[in-house]
Formats: sequence, structure tokens, C-alpha cells
Amino acid sequence: MSKKRGKKYQNALREVEPREYSIEEAIELLKKIKYSKFDESVDLALKLGVDPKRSDQMVRGTVVLPNGTGKTKRVVVIASGEKVKEAESAGADFVGGEELIEKISKGWLDFEAVVTTPDMMKSVSKLGKVLGARGLMPSPKTGTVTFEIAKAVKEIKSGRVEFRIDKSANLHASVAKLSFPTDKIVENVKAFIEAVLKAKPPSSRGKYIQSLYVSSTMSPSVKVSLSSVGVK
Repeated sequence: MSKKRGKKYQNALREVEPREYSIEEAIELLKKIKYSKFDESVDLALKLGVDPKRSDQMVRGTVVLPNGTGKTKRVVVIASGEKVKEAESAGADFVGGEELIEKISKGWLDFEAVVTTPDMMKSVSKLGKVLGARGLMPSPKTGTVTFEIAKAVKEIKSGRVEFRIDKSANLHASVAKLSFPTDKIVENVKAFIEAVLKAKPPSSRGKYIQSLYVSSTMSPSVKVSLSSVGVK
């Protein structure tokens, strides 16, 4: 059974024409049709031409958005020794070792990112089921298993976004707040698309990015012309 939308959403939907918009037009339209009272996120939805069932076609990576996301993530660092002080100085919200692993294993999840050092991964791997299900498991591929703790924490705090395709080869990400100036949102969108293009698996054939839609938290989706974000 489909979810019935309210009158304000239906009014917004009527403003969206069944065509492709340039990214600038799409953002301006989202600003025009906004009806909520809070500062909504700008969300991207991409359909990729890869097979997620094949391990050599997994698309995953990170990007530091030039203008941040408008949201500061709470970061957990699992480390020991001198790396604890480094993490605290860099602005990590929670820092610890085995005791923090124990706390998370018991259900504490008051954070949005986890960074750890390679020497702690054996212990952190015990949290696979807890963190993996929420997309929070540290990984060298996303720069969250590293001895460069300060760099990782500062990047996450300043607007680093992780991305990973789902089982249907779709990719979703929040890249800005709708209150950002249009040109700043567009810069973030293009930076994100560039990172996804760089993450293209060598074994991928045919059209890689097949479609792109942009929406805000409460709005309908708007189809975006791929050429307007640098996709040939």
C-alpha cells in the first residue's frame, strides 16, 4: 500500500515538470517548493550500471565536500596510547579502547562515524554485526582504519561523506542543507559525482551513472541532466 502524501507535498509535486533539469535549475526548484519550517537536507539518488552481486563491481568510497554538509557528525575513535590524545585534540566526541568496544557491543550507538587504528581492528571486528548493519564499520577503503587519526577526524567533522551502493545498485547521499547558496550546493553535488566517477570499477561496462535525482528531506524528487554535473 503506497503512502498517501499531504496537500503541501501534492502542491510541491505539481511544480515539478516531467523532464530533466540542469542541476542549478533543480536546486532553485527545491528552494521554491520547500514548505517545511526546518532546514532540510539536499539528497542525491543515483542509479549505477553495475552488478552489486559481483565483488569486483562494488562501488564504495568517500569524498570531502568543499562546503561541508551543514551537519557535524559525532565521531567515535577506538585507539590506544598516544593516538588517544591525538583523537581528543582533533575533536573526536568519544575516545577509548576495549571499554568503548564493550559499550558499543551492549547497544550504545550515539554517534555517526567510527575511526580506529589498524592495531585495534582485531578487537573492533567483534562489532561487525552491530556496526555493519548501520554502515558504520571502519574500513581502510573509506579512510576510517588509519594511523592518521587527526586527519580522519577533521575530515569527517568538516564534511566527509561516505558512499556505498545498495543491493539494487542505487546510491544515496545527503550533500548539503537547502539553506546553502545554490552555487555552494552545486559545488558539493559535482564533487560527490566526481568521487563516484573515480570509484567506477574497472570491470563495469556500459553506462556507469544511469540516472540522478535530487530532492530535499520533504520534497518530491527532481530528475537532473547528467551532462549538467559533468557526466558524459
